[in-house]
Amino acid sequence: MSADQAPAASRRLRLGMVGGGQGAFIGAVHRIAARIDDRYELVAGALSSNPERARASGAELFLAPDRCYDDFRRMAEAEAARPDGIDAVAIVTPNHLHYPAAKAFLEAGIHVICDKPLVHTVEEAEELAALVRRRDLVFVLTHNYSGYPMIRQARAMVAAGTLGKIRVVQVEYAQDWLATDLEASGQKQASWRTDPAQSGIAGCIGDIGTHAFHLAEFVTGLRCSDLAADLTVFVPNRRLDDNAHIMMRFDGGARGMLWASQVCPGTTNGLRLRVFGESGG
Repeated sequence: MSADQAPAASRRLRLGMVGGGQGAFIGAVHRIAARIDDRYELVAGALSSNPERARASGAELFLAPDRCYDDFRRMAEAEAARPDGIDAVAIVTPNHLHYPAAKAFLEAGIHVICDKPLVHTVEEAEELAALVRRRDLVFVLTHNYSGYPMIRQARAMVAAGTLGKIRVVQVEYAQDWLATDLEASGQKQASWRTDPAQSGIAGCIGDIGTHAFHLAEFVTGLRCSDLAADLTVFVPNRRLDDNAHIMMRFDGGARGMLWASQVCPGTTNGLRLRVFGESGG
């Protein structure tokens, strides 16, 4: 058996990436995290749909020229056929490409690490879930804040009953980067994140509110059963929400509130969680 065909447990996992090329934001964050973890080696990528940018991005990351793709479907097919093909792919594209890219790699038998949101519709989500079960693959949806040691400790304290029965859950995620009509300037991140065709039907609540919601359920172990949401667009001509206030009811009787906003000047990345039970908080 060659080194390329060695079981994954005896080597670094071979990682591919879709998106994350020159000018992108979150792809570099994934690559940094993979290096810190030291369990992955980036070996292939469809880093851009533009052939020249895809090749240039791959060269900057020291990828072999024949593993720099400009089409994720071709990448999935080619990597699945290689004896040294990728073990998993990280999908770090704008939201509208999550579903087709994930489907292509799952159909090729490759494990998927995908940024949120998973997809645009429930039907697409159900299709991917069925495909994961049928192919017996791992599908990871990245809610990265749940990996912090303090969050893990908070979850363990709640589970151990240290706080008693949970009563109140308050979570907020505030940012300032969309406080003005930044998308009108052509700024790449603002342009696609405020475009319903690329971002989906949710703006701020889908971009950062999902992180806040996930933390509320992850730490408390409770499921939100009912909610009432007030979604607002403060910046004129913006097509998706940039502020959200949500009241929540959880199984077991706990009550909560979630605030997510991207129009708060002076707040770069304000993620906060407060949990109170009968005997502590």
